[in-house]
Amino acid sequence: MSRKRILTGDRPTGKLHLGHYVGSLKNRVRLQDEYECFFIIADLHTLTTRPSAEDISAITENARQMVLDYLACGIDPSKSVIYLQSAVHEVYELNLIFEMLVTVPRLQRIPSLKDMAKSANLAEMPFGLLGYPVLQAADILLPKAHLVPVGKDNESHVELCREIARRFNNLYGEVFPIPDVLLGEVPTLVGTDGAAKMSKSLNNAILLSDDPKTVEKKVMGMYTDPNRIRADIPGKVEGNPVFIYHEIFNANKEEVEDLKERYRTGKVGDVEVKEKLSRALNTFLDPIREKRAEFESRRGFVDEVIYDGTMVMREEAKKTLGEAKKAMGLSGIWNKISRKVEEVRKKTHG
Repeated sequence: MSRKRILTGDRPTGKLHLGHYVGSLKNRVRLQDEYECFFIIADLHTLTTRPSAEDISAITENARQMVLDYLACGIDPSKSVIYLQSAVHEVYELNLIFEMLVTVPRLQRIPSLKDMAKSANLAEMPFGLLGYPVLQAADILLPKAHLVPVGKDNESHVELCREIARRFNNLYGEVFPIPDVLLGEVPTLVGTDGAAKMSKSLNNAILLSDDPKTVEKKVMGMYTDPNRIRADIPGKVEGNPVFIYHEIFNANKEEVEDLKERYRTGKVGDVEVKEKLSRALNTFLDPIREKRAEFESRRGFVDEVIYDGTMVMREEAKKTLGEAKKAMGLSGIWNKISRKVEEVRKKTHG
């Protein structure tokens, strides 16, 4: 292994949004020249909250749309491996092995699982959702990743992965690296409603593929300072979603500072602040939309990217699982039995 490795990815629930970009995608693009990158289309994780036949039938197209966003943002399939989780069968085996190394109380202490159950309107926690971070650990450790770029809400999941890797290595010998977390510059981006992190399910997201008019409409409906009912009333900039977005996406820093100053002193209205944010966001998104359209026009290209990446990952997974089972002594059980049977059959049948 010449370079260190990265594993990260997303559940294929549809197109990606600005929160995905600042939370993880930006880092992925930046690091793909420095690391060997493995990007997972985590369709098995989708089953934890969306297990219906209808949801499963939507995965193929959702995966294509998600990969289009990857490519449009600059992830290069000639440098990085993009693969389909469910097609790498070793992940099922490693997940089972790792389940034996973690307790239920430890999993119950992970706060994001309750949030996921609540967002999915689940009255009770399914076993698969409780074990979500264990399956993530199998995802991370199959390619022997050293670094995991994630959003803030998945930081505790990677910590569990580190514990599992240490426990396995202590019990059976050094097989897995202990991966580190890499948080994005903006670990959690607030949604357009100002109430929660950006999420498609909460309908508070600006998609990377939204057209200019849709972006304008979403920005004009954004939450600002609720105490500011007129433009001549001094407003609060800190914690104001519109200004959070200006800080991140508006390349004209002089304009941002001018807007802040005038907002604080009651000399600019929300409409002007939002119009300038719309322009800044569309300037940011224009090259992404252009690249997306170009890749979309190349018939069959996205499927090819997923197929080729999955075949590469299958080989890596086979090697890693073989090492893990050998370290545990599991592979030796079948080898001993099969050899014995072959010896007996040779003697019996001459």
